[in-house]
Amino acid sequence: MYRLYTHNDLDGVGCGIVAKIAFGKDVEVRYNSVMGLDHQIEKLFENEKKLKDDFLIITDLSVNDENLIRLDDLEKGGGKVRLIDHHKTALHFNDYNWGRVKVQYDDGRLTAATSLLYEYLLEHELIKSSQALDEFVELVRQYDTWEWDQNDNIKAKNLNDLFFMVSIEEFEEKMTERIINSDHFEFDDFEQKLLEMEEEKIERYVRRKKREIVQTFIGEYCAGIVHAESYHSELGNELGKDFPHLDYIAILNLGGKKISFRTIHDHVDVSAVAGKFGGGGHAKASGCSMGKDAYKLFVQDIFPLDPMRQDAFRNKYNNKSSMQGSLYENKKGDKFFIFAAGEDNWILEMNGKPVREPYQNFQQAENYIKRKYQAWLVHDDIYVEFLKRYYIKTKN
Repeated sequence: MYRLYTHNDLDGVGCGIVAKIAFGKDVEVRYNSVMGLDHQIEKLFENEKKLKDDFLIITDLSVNDENLIRLDDLEKGGGKVRLIDHHKTALHFNDYNWGRVKVQYDDGRLTAATSLLYEYLLEHELIKSSQALDEFVELVRQYDTWEWDQNDNIKAKNLNDLFFMVSIEEFEEKMTERIINSDHFEFDDFEQKLLEMEEEKIERYVRRKKREIVQTFIGEYCAGIVHAESYHSELGNELGKDFPHLDYIAILNLGGKKISFRTIHDHVDVSAVAGKFGGGGHAKASGCSMGKDAYKLFVQDIFPLDPMRQDAFRNKYNNKSSMQGSLYENKKGDKFFIFAAGEDNWILEMNGKPVREPYQNFQQAENYIKRKYQAWLVHDDIYVEFLKRYYIKTKN
């Protein structure tokens, strides 16, 4: 008998689907939260005699030190154990015979638990490959590593959307049957219609949350903080793109007492941010429980702050990177004017006076005024009036 203990997100359930295809009725799959796995493993070891006759596989999750010792003793005593993961916080499990943790492939692609489990089963001839199964595993991998966004692979995102629209049991059953009975992995017509409706719902949700985001410095990083219960990955990605001056986005779920961290930047490792509060994850996507320290930093200290002012949109003249200049202001009424003095020479003026040395590009100058002064792009009417005064002043 195979026993699979895995995460309850798309990548974890992807492992369950692969296991069901490989072992059929000979596998028992249990889906767990990050915090719930160790309790389940402890319960499992209450019947250790039965465990010696089973093959225990843990995917996409790590165990605590106490369960690590239990697993190691089980393996040394003749039991069959494998822990397969792709988080760098789990690399220390490679010190054990039963650990199989890999963050990145040799070609630079990031791994996922589903792809690693599938490859392990292929390697040991425990599963037969198929085109539909290969396609499903790759969709899960691209979504979990966020490569779908780089590759514009909307199908991978749609798979995750569908995952959250039905129960885990229904998703597992439908996907398993579809992979087994299809030459290629595709969505049916009804699912396509549901996905179109869901995409519109997500867009409305993200637009609303953009008006609620708060900016502050926490430690060395400039963070954007927003309360949200749904669509954390989509929200973190869109907010990161819309506000590139922010180092990371912290998404708070007070009901679940959890914080999700997302970043689009290579210089920020949000797994290290989450690690300060007992959490972990990937460099660009991680999370933690909302303990006392995290609550104070991300909720209590932030509550008095106002949301960020949004940049003016639908402007005809005052646009970002405009060679004629872009105008910003802040709550104090300070005016910030960014204009090009050459191809790699952007000047920033604050209230008519140059600030710092010239910047190599527009984004550097905008990041500076947004991080330090929380400035926003103004509407065309303010911009036109400013230019009139600005050019009269320069002529005189």
